[in-house]
Amino acid sequence: MNTAKKEKLEKSGWQIGNAEDFLGLSPEESAYIDLKLALSRELRRHRERSEMTQAVLARRIGSSQSRIAKAEAGDPGISVDLLVRALFATGWRGWRVE
Repeated sequence: MNTAKKEKLEKSGWQIGNAEDFLGLSPEESAYIDLKLALSRELRRHRERSEMTQAVLARRIGSSQSRIAKAEAGDPGISVDLLVRALFATGWRGWRVE
């Protein structure tokens, strides 16, 4: 958000913050959400790069196309386990950890 817009909103009585502030999340909870969203984005990116449909991926991991769509959309009901299994099924081998 640009500075002028932020100042205008604050002068009107609005408070500017992030999801962590709004929801009262701990730093650990916020980091967990960020991790799940990063995995979701990586899943879609890698699946598309692999030229694989959601339906094909779902069959490979014994799930459904709609669950893969939810996983890629960052649905909070999708487990980290499903995200990681789906990523590996696309041929993904992880990020470099230093």
